Amino acid sequence: MPIFEYVCRECNHRFELLVQGSREAACPQCHTTKLDKQFSAFGVGATASWASASGPGACGSCGDPRGPGSCSMN
Repeated sequence: MPIFEYVCRECNHRFELLVQGSREAACPQCHTTKLDKQFSAFGVGATASWASASGPGACGSCGDPRGPGSCSMN
């Protein structure tokens, strides 16, 4: 289920909200439903047990098969 960020058109408040089903999103400050919806960036972390079970990638961090220094994350 996607997580959305909203920006209120009335009071300019920025907030995140998970809206399920047919429920309409509303601003928690002014309670209007006049909102601009945006995709929210989120991070996914691995637990130590998951990371040790899958092992490190080729370069030890991202798994780029070309080896250390090849990754665009560096």
